[in-house]
This record gives sequence, structure tokens and C-alpha cells, in this order.
Amino acid sequence: MSAKKTSLATFAGGCFWCLEADFAKLPGVIEAVSGYSGGDDPNPTYAKVCSGESGHLEAVQVRYDPERVSYAQLLDWFWRHIDPTDPGGQFVDRGRQYATAIFYHDEEQRRLAQESKDRLAASGRLGRPIVTQIRPLEVFHPAEDYHQGFCRTNPVRYRSYRQGSGRDRFLDQLWGRTETDPVKPGGDGA
Repeated sequence: MSAKKTSLATFAGGCFWCLEADFAKLPGVIEAVSGYSGGDDPNPTYAKVCSGESGHLEAVQVRYDPERVSYAQLLDWFWRHIDPTDPGGQFVDRGRQYATAIFYHDEEQRRLAQESKDRLAASGRLGRPIVTQIRPLEVFHPAEDYHQGFCRTNPVRYRSYRQGSGRDRFLDQLWGRTETDPVKPGGDGA
């Protein structure tokens, strides 16, 4: 019996606790792992990343079943869970480490990411230019264990942070809820 084929995608969208929780709810996603990507430090830690020393962005690596969810669908989900027009971070989290990016794993992902970004820009929905970068994935470093599954292991703290961050209010105003969304965009599922 052969193992089921899975694929990887990597995104930076501000607080990795929130982005991990959002991707974990999407049908076809097998696992979402919080971590760091895009910097030069070979051993990034939460303290180094938060200080801006490492050059990394908080990121989430998504393992998914391409027979259940496509990379294009992951891209659409990503755009609906961030503010792609904010060059200074995401919501309450400020600084380069909270910038948005799509880290592509191959040329097909790069092409699809650019096409989705162009479509979103052409839609006129955002009213400001998209600043989300599309960059090659060099290395993804999983974050410390206490960050993994934070919405499940620390639900009260997570909900308090999420509610106070302004993320959900912004996403609800921008996107609302559509019938095709498996869960409310930006919601914590609780």
C-alpha cells in the first residue's frame, strides 16, 4: 500500500498562531506548522525573530492533500485571512517579522501565486496596492513547540489575543461571509 501524496505550501501572514489556526480549519489541510522563513539566521528563535535580528518572518507551512484542496484554493484562503496592503505588519502586530509573503516551493507555485495576486489587485476590492511579496522558499524553521497548535493548547489566551488584534473585524468588513467558505473567514472556530 503506497502512502498518500501530500504537498507543501508556505505563507507569512502576521501572527503565526492565527494563520496556523485558519489553515488548520480548511478541508484538505493535513497539518499547519508555525515557524520562521525568509531570514539569514541559521538558528532563528522566537526572541530573535521578534526583535527583528534574524530577518525572518513568522510563517506557516501547510501540508495538504492536493486531491482535496488545490494550491490555488490555498492561495485564495490565504488572501482572505490577511491584510495584503499593510507594509508595516499585520493588525496589532507591527514590524518586518509580521509582513506578508508567499514562499513558493517550485515554479508552478510561483506562477499561481503571481496570477492570484494579479487577480486580487485587478478586482479593486482592496483600494490600496498589494505589498505581499512572492519569494522562493529557502528554508522553513519550525517554531518552538509551545507555539504549535497554540489555539488548542492555550484557547483562552489565543481567543483574547485574536479578538484584541483587530484581525477578525478587518476580515469581516473586507470579505464578509460567503456560502463557499467552510468557516467564517478569520474566525477562530470556537
